[in-house]
Amino acid sequence: MKYHPINSALFIKNRQNFASQMKSKSIAVFNSNDIYPISADSTMPFEQHRDIFYLSGVDQEESILLLFPDCPNESLREVLFVRETNEHIAVWEGEKLTKEAAFITSGIKTVYWLQDLEKVLFEMSAYADRFYINTNEHYRAAVETETREDRFTKWLLAKYPAHSVAKSNPILQRLRSVKDQIELDLMQHACNITEKGFRRILNFVKPDVWEYEIEAELLHEFVKNRSKGFAYTPIIASGNNANVLHYIENNQQCKSGDLILFDIAAEYANYKSDLSRTIPVSGRFTERQKAVYNAVNHVKKEATKMLNPGVLWKEYHVEVGKVMTSELLKLNLLDKADVQNEDPNWPAYKKYFMHGTSHNIGLDTHDYGLLYEPMQANMVFTVEPGIYIPDEGFGIRLEDDVVIQENRSPFNLMQNIPIEADEIEDLMNPS
Repeated sequence: MKYHPINSALFIKNRQNFASQMKSKSIAVFNSNDIYPISADSTMPFEQHRDIFYLSGVDQEESILLLFPDCPNESLREVLFVRETNEHIAVWEGEKLTKEAAFITSGIKTVYWLQDLEKVLFEMSAYADRFYINTNEHYRAAVETETREDRFTKWLLAKYPAHSVAKSNPILQRLRSVKDQIELDLMQHACNITEKGFRRILNFVKPDVWEYEIEAELLHEFVKNRSKGFAYTPIIASGNNANVLHYIENNQQCKSGDLILFDIAAEYANYKSDLSRTIPVSGRFTERQKAVYNAVNHVKKEATKMLNPGVLWKEYHVEVGKVMTSELLKLNLLDKADVQNEDPNWPAYKKYFMHGTSHNIGLDTHDYGLLYEPMQANMVFTVEPGIYIPDEGFGIRLEDDVVIQENRSPFNLMQNIPIEADEIEDLMNPS
């Protein structure tokens, strides 16, 4: 991996927290992701399943984690299975985890080769009454592909039909949404890499540059700093492209006088950052562009102040909507009649700001978190208001990643990344 080794204390603590939520006489099962084929012998770059990574730190394919906290055989309370490695595999595919390296990475003492799984699981199952299976229940999930986890679950339940079944996901939703300090440090590192990329392109953007050229500059900077690359498919949207919320073609030339909306960020050690900024191609905002920009920035600042323990996500968005409505009235994008006659289910401000303000972020860009439960300290949320005006040929979104704190103001992991309009102009026009 490109990233530096992570302290195994994180994964040990995560397993302890998960095990404390399990019912007695239960085994929890977690699988690595598949390596997905493209065609012929081509494959997509491997991305580890975030749950087994969260619980073990193992970042390679064909790995399985079993947790059985009250197993009578103490050596089987935490068991990790990894693909057997040898010199031939090392030559053709690169270094894989040895049993010793797997222990150093995870803190798990009992490590077997994957070929021993059925034998070991059979012994463990004799002590257990229940399996915790790991299904994807994220509120944005729309999965059509059968995953390695899905296939294993089918096999497991057919092999052991007398065992009852419980769900890991509700436990993980709560645990993963509240970050350990080690996780916050990794996310801060991802944000710092993102900052380097953004500062680089402030010196690179000029009229007639192509969106994909900017993408290349960002990728260069991210990978140079030990990131695998973008945390998600990058959006580099000049002019009216910014009014397409998930514009990812990045194939247009940036024209003088236009704005560029960036939704780009780096990952580090599988942890994500998520940044949006909007800059002028020519290095200066017009008066109207700056007015809209400052309105979005004001909403972002006010929304950030609201992220505190005990706040409910749904109520938070209602309050942010009120601030946005006020700004849209000042910009003459809405009038009082629009607000008075609005549909409560789709308020007037949604014409110009149609997406949510915040989502959990962590190992996934849209990370785990039960949004109907109150916010807690050490949760990390994006704050990303925007105003999109197709009739005027531009859209503006600004986004930072913010840690909720107990009895203190929210902490902005991106506080060092330029955002004020005047600062952006100064950096793009050095004297």
